[in-house]
Amino acid sequence: MFAIVDIAGFQEKVSEGDALRVPLLDAEPGKTVVFEKVLLLAKSDTDVTIGTPTVSGVSVEVKVIEHGRGDKIRVSKMRRRKRYRRVHGHRQDYTDIEVTKIKVGSGTKSVAAEKVEKKTKATKETKDSKAIKD
Repeated sequence: MFAIVDIAGFQEKVSEGDALRVPLLDAEPGKTVVFEKVLLLAKSDTDVTIGTPTVSGVSVEVKVIEHGRGDKIRVSKMRRRKRYRRVHGHRQDYTDIEVTKIKVGSGTKSVAAEKVEKKTKATKETKDSKAIKD
């Protein structure tokens, strides 16, 4: 089972036990954080739920492992023949997290289940319209 979750503006594919590096989160190391913006949930290859825009009743629980800073990135500007050169450095803050649980509520429907429901509704409507005509 996996899910696609919106974490700090980035869409991440997660499954239970995964370790991720995401932009800095406002949580202490060792604490758990719950993300409820689940965009897609796949229980198997055939049982996939796509959110509109999110899947209701599904959340992803993660444990914050540590915070840190990434490698330094050097940003340089230069204009040729003008004796203009600037160099700036940047380090991005990050949070390492581990996915502990993908919680699935009872309110979710899979795409396959929705297709079956639409087909049964359509057949019922055609049967009803035939019965009215007779």
